[in-house]
This record gives sequence, structure tokens and C-alpha cells, in this order.
Amino acid sequence: MKTRVASVKMDDRLSVVKHIFEQVAFHHLLVVEDKQLVGILSERDMLRSISPNLGKINETVKDLDTLNKRVHQIMVRNPISVSPDASLDEASYLLLKNKISCLPVANGKTLLGVITWKDILKAYCHFEAKA
Repeated sequence: MKTRVASVKMDDRLSVVKHIFEQVAFHHLLVVEDKQLVGILSERDMLRSISPNLGKINETVKDLDTLNKRVHQIMVRNPISVSPDASLDEASYLLLKNKISCLPVANGKTLLGVITWKDILKAYCHFEAKA
């Protein structure tokens, strides 16, 4: 589990989300309000919600306006999460059953971290990636 997680607020604009995803190597942002997990937003969700013409020669004002959407308009609410004492098998099962690629780790609604399918593979292989 990674305890250092990137998060956004429900009213943040997609322009902020896009900027974050352009700067980092991860693909999910947790949506937090008052230190409580309220949603999750994937890079794919964002890409589906913004214009594919952004940054291209045929970009219009309407294309740019897609960056003004708010996180709460496209986030997944009440994401599937796992408790901090869950086993690797349980986390793996939840990822596969629900066809998702990350699980917030929460104690109730209080966010503690996140675990991805890559984290689980590393744990099963006893492999520590070199940063």
C-alpha cells in the first residue's frame, strides 16, 4: 500500500486534474473532502471527458471549456475500497471481480492509502521496484 496519495477535491476543475496527470506516473486520483474518501477519478475517466482536440490546431473555445468541468461531474462515487487489514488475496479478488485497477485503503471513510494491481503483483513476486 502507498500511504502517500495524490488527491483532489470535488470542485476542482479538470484542468487541474489534467495538469497533475501530465506531471506524474500514476493513473488515479482519490477524491477527498474533509479527509474523507468520497470518490476516485482515473486518467481514463478524465480523457473521456475532455475534448480530443485540446492542443491541436483545430482546438476551439468549446474544446477548452471541457477543462472547466468539475471532478464531481465525472468521478466514481463511493469507490470500492479495502480495509487496512485485508489480505492480498482479498484485495486481488476485489480488483478482478470489479474490473478495477486500484483500491483505496480506508478505515471506514477515512483514507489511509491506495493499493494498485502492480503493488499486488510485486507483493506476490516478492519484488521491490527500484525507483
